Amino acid sequence: MISSTVFSQKIEGAWEFKSAKKDIVLLYKDGYFTRTEFTPTEFLLSWGGVATTDAGKLKISLEFNSANSENVGKEVAYNFLIDNGKLQINEDGISTKYKRIDDGNAALAGVWKISGREQDGKIVAIHQTGNRFQWFAINSETKQFSGTGGGTYSFSDGKYTENIQFFSRDNNRVGAQLAFDGKIQNSEWHHSGLSSKGDKIYEVWSRKK
Repeated sequence: MISSTVFSQKIEGAWEFKSAKKDIVLLYKDGYFTRTEFTPTEFLLSWGGVATTDAGKLKISLEFNSANSENVGKEVAYNFLIDNGKLQINEDGISTKYKRIDDGNAALAGVWKISGREQDGKIVAIHQTGNRFQWFAINSETKQFSGTGGGTYSFSDGKYTENIQFFSRDNNRVGAQLAFDGKIQNSEWHHSGLSSKGDKIYEVWSRKK
């Protein structure tokens, strides 16, 4: 028997499963969920979407899937429980236990959208918990997935630093560190510096509602 107190525990934050073949990282924050698989040198796949949790059930309405665009728009559901600080999810009949690596509490924690890069319905969004981030470029109307990248970050004294652990467009970017100037002003995140290609950027991000 699983008690209701187990179901009531929040899964907000980041969770990780490591095996000899790959790492799997789950991010859940502000009703959005992503699942990404990668190795130390290669991006494998990522999918995610709007999510809800209720009575030990995680439901996700898929907005992107790098491996199969036909799954976009579909809903998937998994049973889960948190026991001894680990998140156990039943995925296609296989029970996997994830270790919490982030509690999801930080100034930048949330789901952010950049309007300046929105073209032809394409959304460039970034998903952050307390010390992990993932960006993804998608068009949910056409089911197009354009790319994703992510890893860990720090934000202190106006300096935002990313450590890239996976990058779907170029595996050679893995291990790179990017530093930017950043500030939260009027509930918006102002972001400036050099892109991974060395181009100057100045972006304003707003929390996705």
